Amino acid sequence: MLEDRLSITDVASELGVTTKTIMRWEKSGKIRQAKRDWRGWRVYSPQDLEEMKGFVQTLY
Repeated sequence: MLEDRLSITDVASELGVTTKTIMRWEKSGKIRQAKRDWRGWRVYSPQDLEEMKGFVQTLY
């Protein structure tokens, strides 16, 4: 289960954007809000990453 979790840094690196960009997209409602772990940190699933890749493709 833990290997299915991605951090915001992992996702940002994969998408070629900054973590701040992901937080801005989330705040503006362009992408779904991330789940949070026990520390309150954002965690993403591989499915979340694929959805975000689709969103990024609509931008560029």
